[in-house]
Amino acid sequence: MIGLMFIGHDWWARVWAGISGGISAFGGLGVMLLAICDSSFLSVPEGNDLLIVVLSAGKPWSTMAYYVAMTTIGSVLGCMLLYFVGRKGGSSLLKRRFSAGKIERAEKLFSRYGILTVLIPSILPPPLPFKIFVLSAGVFRMNIFSFLTAVVIGRTIRYSIWGVLAVLYGNPVKRFMQQNLRDLGIAFIVAFLLMSALITLYCIRRLKETKIENTDK
Repeated sequence: MIGLMFIGHDWWARVWAGISGGISAFGGLGVMLLAICDSSFLSVPEGNDLLIVVLSAGKPWSTMAYYVAMTTIGSVLGCMLLYFVGRKGGSSLLKRRFSAGKIERAEKLFSRYGILTVLIPSILPPPLPFKIFVLSAGVFRMNIFSFLTAVVIGRTIRYSIWGVLAVLYGNPVKRFMQQNLRDLGIAFIVAFLLMSALITLYCIRRLKETKIENTDK
């Protein structure tokens, strides 16, 4: 996968000023095309998230909703491309791009959690990997309707969050994201893992209490 390297905040800000300006000239079509590329074979780390904030900051709610919708549509189309590559014999590509350990873990996650294996990574920003789950969904023959549902819901939630923040808080959110987006991604992942651990512990505790009650009866 082709990626963009972050060299510094000032450099990144100048690059995104040019990119967002160029894409703005094409309107929603430009946003959608970038999302298609990013979700299929070209990686632009945090690009869609930042672009939504850049284009929505200080704008009406309708403008934000439009860009969120076009980005979501583009992302879904890009994911579909990668999904069908997986279905049409993408096992060799999966093995070339990812280690055997990662593929094995992905397969176990699909077997255990099903649709959540795609839904959760589609919501959380980098550095959580996403493409491995999209490609694996095709390789492991995940139901197409379940796959689409997960991606549509996940991407809509993710991009809507950034869009709402951009409309409410404007340029400060833009500057903050330009400087801290990767750290935000890590924070989201840590928070999600902690929440998942707490829910799991609670469910285990309730299960034990239920067994004890049944035994007493």
